[in-house]
Amino acid sequence: MPTVYVTRRLHFNAAHRLHSDRLDADKNEQIYGSCNNPNYHGHNYELKVTIKGEPDPVTGMVIDLKVLKDIVNQHVIDRLDHKNLNVDVDFMKGIVPTAENIVVAIWNQLEKKFPNGALYELVLYETPRNMVVYRGEK
Repeated sequence: MPTVYVTRRLHFNAAHRLHSDRLDADKNEQIYGSCNNPNYHGHNYELKVTIKGEPDPVTGMVIDLKVLKDIVNQHVIDRLDHKNLNVDVDFMKGIVPTAENIVVAIWNQLEKKFPNGALYELVLYETPRNMVVYRGEK
């Protein structure tokens, strides 16, 4: 059977502050600029989740897109949407919430959750022009 990649696009809104406790205030300001605002700032994130697998010979699907959506909503979107990533999200505690760190944390929430196919790729758009891609490489 051929390998097929199935992608679902989802959306969430969240606030964050880019700030490292390992740096002093001046260095945080220098590195993160306005994203280091102590009052936080927000983004309208877009997340693309891609599952890789062989289509089932009976159903013709790698994964039912509703199942894919429900899994991502349960384990990620419902936990991130309209939240402060620095304060409200357990799997982001102690992590500087850069787009790079967010996408890896999301991967860790989803990696073993799919009944069919395997998680192949996450693409996280922080803005329409800024995105990160993660494929599980360590």
